[in-house]
Amino acid sequence: MTLPSSIPWRRSSYSNGMGGECLEVAEHAEAIRVRDSKVTSGPQLRLSATAWQGFIRTLAGRVEEPAS
Repeated sequence: MTLPSSIPWRRSSYSNGMGGECLEVAEHAEAIRVRDSKVTSGPQLRLSATAWQGFIRTLAGRVEEPAS
C-alpha cells in the first residue's frame, strides 16, 4: 500500500543534506514506514508500532564510539 501524499515524512535529525546515509519516517494508522531519504520512490520498510518501539529502544541503548 502506498501512503497518501498528505502523510508527512520526517527526516532524521542526523541528516545534513550532504549525501550521507539518512532515513525518513512516516507514521500511518496501520504502520510506521521507513525509507531512504535519497531514494524516496524506492522500497519502504513497514513496521508495527511495537516493532518500531523495540527498534528505537535498541538504538537508544547503543553508545556511539568515536571514529578512529
